[in-house]
Amino acid sequence: MPRAEFRHEFRPGRLIAGLSVLTAALLYGGDAAGAWHTPWFTAFPVVFGGLFLAGVVAALHYGVRRRRSRRSASRENTEAPASTSGSQAMR
Repeated sequence: MPRAEFRHEFRPGRLIAGLSVLTAALLYGGDAAGAWHTPWFTAFPVVFGGLFLAGVVAALHYGVRRRRSRRSASRENTEAPASTSGSQAMR
């Protein structure tokens, strides 16, 4: 079975940013429904802390992707070229 191709690349920083905003929305939604009391200033540390954590994770993920692509590019240069016979179709 062929490998399934994904529509887009996984971005963990965006996931964490979205989860922090959803957490703030859930806290205020529960407060509006009367399930619990949430102070008005709670959104600031939740959202800004989540955005900071998302930035750190995005920077780490960028470094890992860059190192992985650099390693695969150096491996491609040591192998034989794709075609040495010049048999590519010309249009």
